[in-house]
Amino acid sequence: MKTIAIIPARGGSKRIPKKNIQLLDDLPLIAHSIIYTKENKEIIDEVYVSTDNNEIKQIALQFGAKVIDRPESISGDLEPTVSALKHVLENIDSDEIENVVLLQPTNPLRPENLLQEAFEKFQIENKDSLFTVSRNHQKFGKINDDKFTPFNYSFGQRSQDLEPLYFENGLLYITKKTLILNSIIISENALPFEVNHIFAQVDIDTLDDLDYARYLYQKK
Repeated sequence: MKTIAIIPARGGSKRIPKKNIQLLDDLPLIAHSIIYTKENKEIIDEVYVSTDNNEIKQIALQFGAKVIDRPESISGDLEPTVSALKHVLENIDSDEIENVVLLQPTNPLRPENLLQEAFEKFQIENKDSLFTVSRNHQKFGKINDDKFTPFNYSFGQRSQDLEPLYFENGLLYITKKTLILNSIIISENALPFEVNHIFAQVDIDTLDDLDYARYLYQKK
């Protein structure tokens, strides 16, 4: 049975025009995720890019990915990512595919051995999905009627004594094909895979995020 990677990369982006092909160390953002799959070819049999944009398509082909043209009907701002994944599976021969690795081009920096470690855990635990998370060390609260109410701490409590909370960092997802065909990426019994690495802080949505990614890339 096969494991494939799917990289969803639509052309529309309001905050950063042409976001998915902005340069990071002279390479388009999407190229970093494609290259990552090539570095993990012992796990990933094929890589597909789902896009509605011809420029992204040409770059994806240049770096060795297969491209599935995404229709406009599932390329809008509010369309869930799973729609693109499902569309890919429905437009290729997926009989031998068992697992799908989702890599987002806006998370271009990943620890070198992340996929190997996550995939091994995914198989050992025999789960139907896995997603990466990171520990939060911030003090959160809510403001109502100009009053701040702590959410995960008490006033005066030390940060190191906080109850552990985690956030979905977007570095990678592994999901059974059958789940995606049912429009699910993260199931109720999904395995959270903890990644406490500085790259987990990079999720490019603004120009500041892009500048930070460039800084980390040069430094790391």
